[in-house]
Amino acid sequence: MISSRRSSRRDVATLADVTPVPRVAPGTPPRWSRRRGVLGVFAAFAAVGFVAAYAGPTGMAIQQANADEPTTLFASAVGDAQTYEGVMTASAAEAEGLIEFGRDGYSVYVTPKPAPTPTPTTKPAAKTPTAPRAAPPQYAGGGSPAEWMAAAGISQSDWGYVDYIIRKESGWNPNATNRSSGACGLVQVYPCSKLPNAYDPVVNLTWANGYANGRYGSWAGAYDFWTRNHWW
Repeated sequence: MISSRRSSRRDVATLADVTPVPRVAPGTPPRWSRRRGVLGVFAAFAAVGFVAAYAGPTGMAIQQANADEPTTLFASAVGDAQTYEGVMTASAAEAEGLIEFGRDGYSVYVTPKPAPTPTPTTKPAAKTPTAPRAAPPQYAGGGSPAEWMAAAGISQSDWGYVDYIIRKESGWNPNATNRSSGACGLVQVYPCSKLPNAYDPVVNLTWANGYANGRYGSWAGAYDFWTRNHWW
């Protein structure tokens, strides 16, 4: 029989090798040690603190913004439209080269227009005043209407028409002058300066004979026009 006191080192190792090791049944949850539990609690508190530190100011800012100006779907759509319009306007202006964007803002560039060149003006030449034509001299000779008409070449058959018109126009006064129009002579020539000697009865009647036949075809036609219009 072998004594325990005298057991060799080999026997001790053999006994250790044959000592049964307890086994854990499958599906049994692992046991947490006290150290692992404490670390898990500290990690949970740290995560909660981080979330509170990040979400707290953001939530307060959103709450303050909602309190100052309520946000509605319509207001949000209007804001998006204004933002889109500003972006499109800036893009169009940038494409046309009117806006130069920089880091700190933008500046508007306007193409300078050249200064207009003044057109030299010349003063029109002063008109030389023309001296008024001298009035024809008054008639101081004698004679009778029959003599004057015969001298002017008027046919005797027309003397009746001529007499009617001249009595209405001047009353057979060779120096008759219309104060308003300036017509003068027996048949009231207008303007009086048309004839060099408009007051001369023969000159006046000679012009009237051509006027009556040229405008009215005859002295009879001139008489007919005068009786209907009281001028000729």
